[in-house]
Amino acid sequence: MGRTQVGLCETCKHSRTVKGTRSTFWMCGRSATDPSFPQYPRLPVLSCRGYEIDPARKRPPA
Repeated sequence: MGRTQVGLCETCKHSRTVKGTRSTFWMCGRSATDPSFPQYPRLPVLSCRGYEIDPARKRPPA
């Protein structure tokens, strides 16, 4: 999935990819401690109050 399809999750330090047999899902790590965050957010995520950039990942989407 490209940046325009995933949005902020692609560069967020709280997101993780979960690979299924034919699909890849983006899981929000914040959902483990804060139930107001969806475990698997609807993509693309264009705004998120819990977003924190992961310096090890690419630049945030424009």
